Amino acid sequence: MRFRSVKSQAEHAVSNKVALGTGRHDHRDDGKIHSVGTARGYQQALKGFANYIQKNRFGSLGDATRETAIRYLAERAEAVSQKTLDLDRQAIQMHLGERLDVVKSARVTILSTRSYTPAQVQRIAASQSERNSLATKIAYSAGLRAHELLTIRREEERAPSSHREWSTRRFLGRDGVRYTVEGKGGLIREVLLDKALAVELESKRLAVPNQIVDRVVRYSQFYNIGGGRTWSQSFSAASTRALGFSNGAHGLRHSYAQERMDELQRGGMPYDKAKAITAQEVGHFEKKTTEAYLR
Repeated sequence: MRFRSVKSQAEHAVSNKVALGTGRHDHRDDGKIHSVGTARGYQQALKGFANYIQKNRFGSLGDATRETAIRYLAERAEAVSQKTLDLDRQAIQMHLGERLDVVKSARVTILSTRSYTPAQVQRIAASQSERNSLATKIAYSAGLRAHELLTIRREEERAPSSHREWSTRRFLGRDGVRYTVEGKGGLIREVLLDKALAVELESKRLAVPNQIVDRVVRYSQFYNIGGGRTWSQSFSAASTRALGFSNGAHGLRHSYAQERMDELQRGGMPYDKAKAITAQEVGHFEKKTTEAYLR
């Protein structure tokens, strides 16, 4: 059965799992919902998940997969509390009928800055292997997520997602070579690397793409550089060695956003317009998430 609205999809999904009037403790593992409050919470959570699926053109809630759920929860982790994230995960795993790994919310940590200075990034990169060092420099230069390093392609090989309206003022004031990466929700966006870094990247071009599985998602990797979970772990270890602390690889995106905001505003651009452009460059379209990078 198909429903047009995300609300109807969520209501239908929950209605199939409701078993009011039976004791929750006696039926803890039956996959059913035994309280009105839980039903209400799950319905709201699944409404958000259905909206994400529809927005990214993955079909409807009935088409949801484990891979889509993992990507959604990873995105939510940047914007919501642990309590909300746990509710989302529980509702989705009830809908899918399979358990999902616990995802940690970044909400607490992003309330204070996680950015690195250029000098700190250089020290971290110098403490890594060649392929992970290059990945760190690229992630910092373009504001990439860990998994996006695995998806870098030449601009002529893949077009940006057409369902978004991209500003012509992206990368204003910067010169370099454009590539594309695949971000959350399958969003394809352009990124810019300075020419020297692009030359270094092209020297790592693979004759045949590697097939990589990272966090249960399969990628075709066209360059022999670090990326995904292994690179992220390498970054944190190198940061601890070089600096005595680690803000995590995601801190490089904070650095990129803050530096771009400074550049654009120094060029005379108003704050709101600068933030909108920066948001597109890092693959975000939600104000709250982008603002978190600017702390």
